[in-house]
Amino acid sequence: MLTASILPRVFIFKDKDSEVRLSDPSSKMSPEEVMNFYSGTYPILTTAKIEGPEIKGDEIEYKFLTTLGTKG
Repeated sequence: MLTASILPRVFIFKDKDSEVRLSDPSSKMSPEEVMNFYSGTYPILTTAKIEGPEIKGDEIEYKFLTTLGTKG
């Protein structure tokens, strides 16, 4: 018998050389609202773009792509 379950969302962005995984504050929030929610803690997210969703394992993964600090 098949069972359906809701996959948890996870939000990822790169801060310098490390990858930061952010949990989902509320499943009712859109990815844009989640990015705005975390931008108070991580100001680099104010100019980020959203990539995804992509299902990886047992999670739905969104990536916040930042261009701040890159040259070229």
